[in-house]
Amino acid sequence: MSPSAPPDDALTLERQVSFALSRAARHIVAIYRPLLAELNLTHPQYLVMVALWQHGPLPVRRLRDLLQLDSGTLSPLLTRLESAGQVRRRRDKADSRSVIVVLTAQGDALRTRARSVLPAVLDDLGMPAGELEHLHSVLAGVIAARSTQVV
Repeated sequence: MSPSAPPDDALTLERQVSFALSRAARHIVAIYRPLLAELNLTHPQYLVMVALWQHGPLPVRRLRDLLQLDSGTLSPLLTRLESAGQVRRRRDKADSRSVIVVLTAQGDALRTRARSVLPAVLDDLGMPAGELEHLHSVLAGVIAARSTQVV
């Protein structure tokens, strides 16, 4: 059995940013799960809906880029949302190669019910909104720093 690592050892779970982010993401999505179940949405479907509520009709390619999903992940999400009557896909009249995702009246109306999700998440976390906004800002900085590097 190896001895315990000293507290300043970089190779401890407590010092791994990836471990903290992974755990936090699982905890946050677990809080969202029952709230979104009331809307008959999964978390990835909810993010698609949020993008459409924010931007309006979007080409599939733009939606894929916004959500940073590959086609193999986004296509089944859109199929399920379309089957549920939340969105529809149509060919772009200006470019028939492009498919546009549009909210249906039912999908647009769901936005009103979805407004209760974030306050419920904040309540469950017991964190002030400002702390969560700060966390979001820090994470956006991490994402931006990584996106500027050549991969």
